[in-house]
Amino acid sequence: MTGARILGLAVAAVMLVGGAVVTYLGLSYDGAAGEPGGDRTLGTLGPVLAGLGVALAIVVLQRRP
Repeated sequence: MTGARILGLAVAAVMLVGGAVVTYLGLSYDGAAGEPGGDRTLGTLGPVLAGLGVALAIVVLQRRP
């Protein structure tokens, strides 16, 4: 596996984890005194970021050496 492939997969993994964290923050209910928290923008951007990470991983793995 080449260095470019390893770097691409590492960036894809960071995007997946980052998307999961952003989604959790956007949809969380960890507000004070049981108040709902979160942000609709983060709840939308998180899955987009994770989806782009999946797409990047697919492209990196399908590219011929």
